[in-house]
Amino acid sequence: MEKNKSFDLLETEIDKFYKELNTSSKGISSNEAKKRLSSYGHNIIQREKQGSRFKEFIQNFISVMAILLWVSGFISIFAGMPQLGIAIWAVNLINGFFSYWQARAAKKATDSLSKMLPSYAQVIRDGKMVQIDVEDLVPGDVFQITAGNNISADARIISNDSLEVDESALTGESNLVHKQVSYEQGHGKFGIKNEIFAGTVVSSGSALAVAVKTGMNTELGHIAKLTETNKKVSSPLQIELNRLTRQISLIAFMIGIVFFISAIFFVHYPAAKSFIFALGMVVAFIPEGLLPTVTLSLAQGVQRMAKKHALVKSLNSVETLGETTVIASDKTGTLTQNQMTINHIWFPHKIYEVTGEGYVNNGEIQFQSSKIYLKEDAGLQKLIDIAALNSDTEIKQEKSEKPKIIGTPTEAAHDILVAKSGADKKEIIASYPRIKELTFDSNRKRMTTIHQMNDGKIFIAVKGALSSVISKCSKIFDNGKIRDLTGDDKDSISKADDTFASEGLRSLAMAYRIDDSKLDEYDIDNTERELIFVGFTVMADPPRPEVYDAVQKAHQAGIKIMMVTGDSGLTAKSVAKKIGIVSDNARIISDTDLDNMSDDELSEAVKGEVIFARVAPEQKYRIVKANQRNGEIVASTGDGVNDAPALKQADIGIAMGMTGTDVAKNAADMILTDDNFASIVTAIEEGRTVYSNIQKFLVYILNSNLPEAIPSALFLFSRGLIPLPLTVMQILTVDLGTDMLPALGLGAEQIEPGVMDKPPRPRKSHLLSKSIIWKAFGWYGLIASLVSTGAYFFINHLHGWPSVPLASSGVYYREATTMTLAAIVFSQIAAAINCRTEQTSVFKIGIFSNKHIVTGIIFEILILVVLIYVPFFQGIFNTGPLSIKNWIFLFLIPIPLILIEEIRKYIVRNLHKNK
Repeated sequence: MEKNKSFDLLETEIDKFYKELNTSSKGISSNEAKKRLSSYGHNIIQREKQGSRFKEFIQNFISVMAILLWVSGFISIFAGMPQLGIAIWAVNLINGFFSYWQARAAKKATDSLSKMLPSYAQVIRDGKMVQIDVEDLVPGDVFQITAGNNISADARIISNDSLEVDESALTGESNLVHKQVSYEQGHGKFGIKNEIFAGTVVSSGSALAVAVKTGMNTELGHIAKLTETNKKVSSPLQIELNRLTRQISLIAFMIGIVFFISAIFFVHYPAAKSFIFALGMVVAFIPEGLLPTVTLSLAQGVQRMAKKHALVKSLNSVETLGETTVIASDKTGTLTQNQMTINHIWFPHKIYEVTGEGYVNNGEIQFQSSKIYLKEDAGLQKLIDIAALNSDTEIKQEKSEKPKIIGTPTEAAHDILVAKSGADKKEIIASYPRIKELTFDSNRKRMTTIHQMNDGKIFIAVKGALSSVISKCSKIFDNGKIRDLTGDDKDSISKADDTFASEGLRSLAMAYRIDDSKLDEYDIDNTERELIFVGFTVMADPPRPEVYDAVQKAHQAGIKIMMVTGDSGLTAKSVAKKIGIVSDNARIISDTDLDNMSDDELSEAVKGEVIFARVAPEQKYRIVKANQRNGEIVASTGDGVNDAPALKQADIGIAMGMTGTDVAKNAADMILTDDNFASIVTAIEEGRTVYSNIQKFLVYILNSNLPEAIPSALFLFSRGLIPLPLTVMQILTVDLGTDMLPALGLGAEQIEPGVMDKPPRPRKSHLLSKSIIWKAFGWYGLIASLVSTGAYFFINHLHGWPSVPLASSGVYYREATTMTLAAIVFSQIAAAINCRTEQTSVFKIGIFSNKHIVTGIIFEILILVVLIYVPFFQGIFNTGPLSIKNWIFLFLIPIPLILIEEIRKYIVRNLHKNK
């Protein structure tokens, strides 16, 4: 069924509608249903064919870094170091299996979509009501829905009995939608009053409807297509790691070539020996610990974020959060508390400010202290009576559970008001037995209940939209007296309502009438007339208390917040201004405005202060895409089915854990267990920390490459006159032995102060930046090279050099190379401590506060002791015992290195302060 045609069918006369679909109020025949089933297909949400699982599995082992590690393993085995090769391959296998497991766990979005359709449908076939599998429902079928049913197709209502539908899965808004038989275009794409949608739920009432669209042609199916065909791009971290791998590979192989040529021409090594020597240097320059460190850093971030109510499904998403430049956030429940609360009551003579701890929270009613009292005001007494009587909401409480609301949030808020007043709703209802109810409908925007009074009179209670109720009132209850309602009264009421509305608040009017005797028939005309206006309540969904600081923190960090909501523009802007997201100049773009915008116009619009209101599924998706076209890293929140495409398209999709649908959760990268915007900002802070930790690791792991290369360079360019101060096996000892655990400890470093005082890192910046290279090689690496090379010549000096030639073998040579190795290790101890912060003093955060690094330092010293004193390893690594004086010298090395770095950080901090 064509989309535009289906809208026409909703507007057309019912007879023409039946004719167009070749059906009737009695449905279709079984034979016709079979024909249509073969034509339209089954009423199911289909998945696209998935690729080979084997191919998906193998891809986790053939990334650029993985290939480099496979090659490194082969090189190590070829060079006579099988233990090293096997260790490198083991690292690769662990990373590959972990990545595959993560990918399989995350891809479930369309499976959840399928589960949203019911299993069976009650349809009229051959003039009789029968039960069929929902998969067999076809366009033209007449089906019945009642309270609690999931709706199985997009359909037009032909018979209605007070039908209310929860469309929050599609619209994101928790308000129940009143449906009717006649066509009326409400707000937004899903606002048509005589249409119901697959995947939504009947809250109350019942109806007969004719299926217009089924399966993948429904709005739910359309969202499934968007979600399935929208392919997730590589995360910025994945892209950066691939780039970094290529950079390091190029550096390593260039160094290998230089060393290979130098060994032949300067030392006159045979080609085979020169090749093995060069291969050793290539393997030494490849950071085998990069992937494990990144994985650990991300995993640590995941654990910390989980404790702060943010569950991350993909490790790479942690770092992507740190790069976020735009947060496209829902309003209800994320920025606000999702707690409908009455905060004011307006009377002609007085305005009550309602306080206390009563509110509705996720279907639960919670209140403690009473703040208003019936004896204070007769008008308040009357309003409380109306609020208690004119309500279909009930409070249900099981043993040891909090009381829960069965009904609408608006009526629940009024139940809380009744409780706060000190009154008892059950007693009021018992005193005024209900005779009849005129249910709310969207045309009159009122609900009326009729009650029997003890004296035989009839009490008529009315509540509804202010303009609708006031139009039926002829009198007003003013300070305990009833008088005529004047034009001035109406102006005063309207002005007060406008004032509250400008603050994003919603009003609900209360009125009543007393009849002297019972009528034979109560209809709208003879009941809702000559009412007495009492007052109106004012409700709000207040912002979360912590959201104010979170918004300020996000802005301070250079992150733009964009409200994208299904609520009205006026309410959205009011809330956005109140919590500091936008200024008075912010532009409100409605769903209609958005439909009329081209992609280029939308991309230009999102560059400014903007609020999106009444948005539909495709529109959220378009908003995310528009920001991404502008080069933004977008985090988008959502909780409904309609949010799934936008969540999947976003760089970071964030689903609500408390109110979110399974579809949204499975399409998202992160789930907020508290549905709180502040948790997003905290997660971004953690993401920035992860990226910073990876850079700290790079500085640490790369800085040891210079003191490893300098000894070999001295050997080569002295044409062998300076024996190798460090052997190839000793170099590999540093890379895969002593360096590994402290490096992993840096991946677990806590948040550094000031990480949210900086703007998001530019998209064009890279992990291996100029500052990282300078710090690793020109600062830490240079100092470590001077210390280690100095240690080599110091040992030789103790044994007579330069009077005697440098030892090239024997005990003295072993001692000299051992001292060089040990000096590098102790320089790395200082580097591990120095790399913990970029600018903050390590003494401020606690020099031993990172237990992982402390453990790593102890472990690398133990490895060094084993290599030096265990005879078996002495033979393999060309080491020998050191004297007590040598050990004292080694343990003193970190002290000046840490102090020198502290001076540098102090200078940098002061330079930044003066800018």
